[in-house]
Amino acid sequence: MPTWTAASRARPRGCCFCPSRSRPISRGRAASPTIAKDEEGEPRLSLPTEADRDAWRRSGFRLSLGLTYGRLIGLEGAPSGRLLGATIRFGVRLDAGWSILASFQYANASAAGGLSGLRFAGTIDPTWHATEHLSLALGLGFGGFVEGRTSRPDVSPLPSTLATSYTFPSPATPLPSCSGVGAAGLARAEWSIVLGPRAATSLGLEAIGQWTGCSADTGRVEPDTGQAIVRKQWWPHAGVTGTWSVTWR
Repeated sequence: MPTWTAASRARPRGCCFCPSRSRPISRGRAASPTIAKDEEGEPRLSLPTEADRDAWRRSGFRLSLGLTYGRLIGLEGAPSGRLLGATIRFGVRLDAGWSILASFQYANASAAGGLSGLRFAGTIDPTWHATEHLSLALGLGFGGFVEGRTSRPDVSPLPSTLATSYTFPSPATPLPSCSGVGAAGLARAEWSIVLGPRAATSLGLEAIGQWTGCSADTGRVEPDTGQAIVRKQWWPHAGVTGTWSVTWR
């Protein structure tokens, strides 16, 4: 007959392989990584801090790329056109109140019976930072046009009638094509928003003026000097453009 001991009698019947005492399983530790992960939640984008804004007030190099759209209006009969293009600015923030920038614009100028070509300009712009967001600038430099064939009719005197170069007294009857450069200026108001310690975006409004010396080659030369015979004309323009840009420091 089997011998029953005290230990065997302590075990339940039908579970001879079960330990008499089992160590409790700690479920809190196993679940903690999942709980911690759930507590993190969705990732959040941080807003610019005051330290980021302070960094933009400090001196240093600035580079800006943007888009420009507007209209250039011809005065005294000069042709007009819509402007659509790009702008690039770079320069130095001198202190919390002032910057000095160089601005360059390249835009397609187009209108039925008006401008048809490239308008370019470059200015030096002392800029005053009136507030944390608002800056005001005045710029002076050069501007010009490069046109190919246009829909504008030819004007008198015609190239075949000229024995020497000719300058028109006014742009009332504009040349059929203009290639030239002259003086340009701008006044700009810009509203900036800091995106982070290295980037900011801005919206701007510019009033522009330009006085361009146009010339159109006749394809002929003066018989005595051998110099090219050209027709010249001065075009005054004024306009307004809006800009959107991103700046890096």
